[in-house]
Amino acid sequence: MFNIFKQTLAKTAQSIRSIIPKSETVSVELLEEALIGSDMDYDEIETLINRLVQPSTRNRLDYGLLELLPAFEPSEITQKPFVELIIGVNGAGKTTTIAKMANRYKNEGKTVLLGAGDTFRAAAVEQLKAWATKLDIPIVAAANGGDPSALAFDAIASGAARGVDRILIDTAGRLHTQKNLAEELRKVVRVCGKALEGAPHRKLLVLDGTQGRSAINQAREFHEMVGIDALAITKLDGTAKGGAIYSISRQLQIPVLFIGTGETAADLIDFDAKSFTTGFTDAFFQS
Repeated sequence: MFNIFKQTLAKTAQSIRSIIPKSETVSVELLEEALIGSDMDYDEIETLINRLVQPSTRNRLDYGLLELLPAFEPSEITQKPFVELIIGVNGAGKTTTIAKMANRYKNEGKTVLLGAGDTFRAAAVEQLKAWATKLDIPIVAAANGGDPSALAFDAIASGAARGVDRILIDTAGRLHTQKNLAEELRKVVRVCGKALEGAPHRKLLVLDGTQGRSAINQAREFHEMVGIDALAITKLDGTAKGGAIYSISRQLQIPVLFIGTGETAADLIDFDAKSFTTGFTDAFFQS
């Protein structure tokens, strides 16, 4: 797991290593500069530095960074079907993340159904249909421009009738600043609850890792809108902004659940705070 995160954080590591010389300790000044370069928000940098004994060793830095992340113990999923609503803006990798999650669940022996609820973007339904065909997973879809709430209801009803384990429902890649689409998203959440009590059981927000800490405000508004339960971070391998993960998760107190590591259906890993932090601090001490 550590090696996967190390590879995913390669560009972040390159940025850090251009600042930090090879050493068994790191000074406050260089630590601060490197963390700013990794796009960690200064509130988290200040909190971290205030907790560290200077100069910092690797073990101290590992411990300090782990303290920034909210405690998260995934609970056992007993609901059937378990309904997940996937949320995020266009370009974040939302549809591909859904495909990766579906592939993961199928490989774990679970039955899956997809709901193509992004009726706002013309190509979104076709894109998800293509993934469903490729993965041999059933999908409920409607025409472009259709009512996404009705689609969500139909997907849940169909999944319940088939006795599937997981239902993944896509939503329009809306901007959190678009008031009409925000209200539409709230309606989708309400209708899910009417289709199945307690649904959606998880509202997962997909964030583009290349946006770094600028995604915090976006995530905060989505959270205030519908209450986000977990995060999936994509494209982290294509950016030097890996430090932003600590700020996003800490400020929102929402756990990161998945990290996208590439473009294929298999390129999705569970976020593990300890392994991620080990991969992150590896750059500071160049081991």
